[in-house]
Amino acid sequence: MIRAFAAAVVLVAVASQTPHVQRSVIVVFDTEKGTIEMEVDGVHAPATAANFLKYVDAGFYDGGSVNRAVRPDNTVRHDVEIQVIQFQIDPARRRDEFPPIPLERTTATGLRHVDGALSMARSGPDTATASFSIVIGDQPEMNFGGRRNPDGQGFAVFGRVTRGMDVVKALQASPTGSSGPYGTESLMPPIRILKAYRKER
Repeated sequence: MIRAFAAAVVLVAVASQTPHVQRSVIVVFDTEKGTIEMEVDGVHAPATAANFLKYVDAGFYDGGSVNRAVRPDNTVRHDVEIQVIQFQIDPARRRDEFPPIPLERTTATGLRHVDGALSMARSGPDTATASFSIVIGDQPEMNFGGRRNPDGQGFAVFGRVTRGMDVVKALQASPTGSSGPYGTESLMPPIRILKAYRKER
């Protein structure tokens, strides 16, 4: 009886530390160029989805920006070209970012970098915080084993755009220049995020 009780306590403790999985959460980003709706996949990428939703719910993206657009005519890397736009939180909130999260590799989630995929930005493994990208066109080199990241671990996909890919493409086509943090891929000026929030069903 004591052993069974102890096992139950352990199970409850583990469950309390596991991110709450939701089958489908729709998040809306209102930008200066229009609205994008995204489906966040808490089933296949529970840790990444939960982290993203923490930033949305706490208002970190409000006042942030889309500050990077990567396309064939402006890419700084011609060895492995990709096409994405990248989102950043309000810079005034950067000191309040949550700790980095473990990398949920595409081999584990089964999700892929296809057109409209949501993907966490990162440098090394287990370094993703709040910055994320939307993929334009299929980008297999961003998956596990791809060449875009030097460590070959790829990036974590955690959802997809469900409405507003026309806005995504308009953002990608916006003017870029060489004086921003991403060189020629820097949007000039950055496109402001007005508000990010969950959409009620």
